[in-house]
Amino acid sequence: MTQPVLSLWINGKAQAAASTRTAEIFNPATGQVIRRVPLASRQDVELAVAAARAAFPGWRDTTPLRRARVLMRFRELMQAHRDELVHLICEEHGKTREDAAGSLQRGIEVIEFATGVPHLLKGEQAEDVGRGVDCHSLLQPVGVCAGITPFNFPVMVPLWMFPVAIACGNAFILKPSEKVPSASLRMAELFREAGLPDGVFNVIPGDKEAVEALLTHPDVRAISFVGSTPVAKYIYETAARHGKRVQALGGAKNHAVVMPDADLDFTAEALVSAAYGSAGERCMAISTVVAVGAAGDALVAKLRDKAARIKIGPGEQPDVDMGPVITAPHRARVQKLIDSGVAEGARLVLDGRGYRVPGKEQGFFLGPTLFDQVTTTMEIYREEIFGPVLIVLRANTIDEAIQLVNGNPYGNGTAIFTRSGAHARRFERDIEVGMVGVNVPIPVPMAFFSFGGWKASLFGDLHVHGMEGVYFYTRTKVVTSRWPAGEEQGPSSLSMPTH
Repeated sequence: MTQPVLSLWINGKAQAAASTRTAEIFNPATGQVIRRVPLASRQDVELAVAAARAAFPGWRDTTPLRRARVLMRFRELMQAHRDELVHLICEEHGKTREDAAGSLQRGIEVIEFATGVPHLLKGEQAEDVGRGVDCHSLLQPVGVCAGITPFNFPVMVPLWMFPVAIACGNAFILKPSEKVPSASLRMAELFREAGLPDGVFNVIPGDKEAVEALLTHPDVRAISFVGSTPVAKYIYETAARHGKRVQALGGAKNHAVVMPDADLDFTAEALVSAAYGSAGERCMAISTVVAVGAAGDALVAKLRDKAARIKIGPGEQPDVDMGPVITAPHRARVQKLIDSGVAEGARLVLDGRGYRVPGKEQGFFLGPTLFDQVTTTMEIYREEIFGPVLIVLRANTIDEAIQLVNGNPYGNGTAIFTRSGAHARRFERDIEVGMVGVNVPIPVPMAFFSFGGWKASLFGDLHVHGMEGVYFYTRTKVVTSRWPAGEEQGPSSLSMPTH
C-alpha cells in the first residue's frame, strides 16, 4: 500500500517540495508507517524565506490591533478543531488523548497571551529628560524568524514561538520535526483561514539540510529552537556566527527533592505522573528523585506500587495512562540505558523492558522502569534518557540535595516536596535552575511567564513566550526629540550633550 505524501506550506498554500527525499511517519502505537513527509531542501528553504521576506513589510505595517484580531480568530479555529488536532498528536506521537489535549490547551494559552500585543508592544516614555527634550522607546519586529521544534510536543512547542513572533509583526518559518509534521501543517491552514496574509507563516518539515539552510540564510534574522543540548549548542553557535539572535533550549535532567516531612502519598502520586506521563518524553519530566534522609525507603515502595499500576496502550484508547515512545530506535536506546543501569549496580525496582501490548505487538511500547540507589557516576544519571525511566538517589540533608542538583550540568526544571516553608524558601533561592516547583512536580509556567532553563538547558539570553518572547522577537529603538523655537537655538558645541 502506498502511503500519502504530505506537502510543504509556503506562501499561503500547500506546495510540493522541490526535494525528492522523504521520511516515513509512524504511528508509534502500531509500528506502522501511516504517511510520508518531504524533507525540505535548500531550494525549498529559499522559497519559504522569499515568501516570508515579501510578506514581512505589509504585515509589519499592519496595526497591532488588526494583528490581534487575526490571532483571536486563529484561537477560535484552534478550539473548533480541537479534536482533530488531538487526533493528529496521538496518531503521530503516541500521547494519550488527555495528555495531547492538555498540551494543546497550553499552546492555545500562548495565542491568548499574544492577542494582547497592542499592550505588549507599548514602549516607555519620559518627558523632559533635558530642557525641552523628550525620550521614548519603540519595539519593532526583527523580520523573518524561524523556529525548529522537536517531536515531543507537535503543537505546544511551535505555539510557544510563532504566535508571539507573528503578533509582534514578523514573518515566520516553522521547521517541525519530520516525525510529527501533520499538526503544524494543519495549524498553517487554520491560520490562513483566520485571515493571516500569505507568506507570513510557512511550514517546511525537514532534517539537517533544512536546518543548515535556515541557520545560514542571510535573510533569517532570528532562530528559536527546542531540542537536545548538543544540538542546541550547535544551533546557537552556528546561527550566532551568522549574525542572528538565537534562543536555543536544550536538554534536561530534572530533579525532585523529597524531604522527610513530605506527604509521601501525595508526592509519589505526583512523581509517577511527572516521570511517566507522555512516556517520559518531556523536557520537563521529573526523571530524577533525590530522597533526603528517612524519606527514601518508604518513597521508593510507594513509587513502585503506583508505577506498576500504570495502564499502557494506544494513546487514543480510553483509560490508558501511558502510550508508546516515538520510534523503535528510541526504544532501543532507552532499553540500552536501562541495561547500563543494571550493569553499573543500580537497584532495578521495576523493569519495563520487553513490555508488549496485546494486539499491538509491533508498537513501540516500554513499561515504566524504576531504579533505586543510583549514583552520579552512572550513565543513567549522566544521560538524558527521555523515556519512562525514573531514578532515585539518596542524600542525607537538604544541603547535600541542593549541592547535588546544582552540580548537574542541566538546569531546566526542579521541584521540592516538603511541608516546611523554610526548606521551600531556601530551595527556591539557592537552586541553580530556571523553573522551580514547590510541591508542584512539573513547574511549567503559564503563557504570561517565560519558559526556559539555566546552564546547559539554554543557549541564549531570552526564554520563550511571556514578555521575554516579545523582547526576543522585537528590536528596541530609542527616540530622543527636541522641538526648539527659533529664539531658543543656542550656539553649537562639540561637547557631550548633558541637557
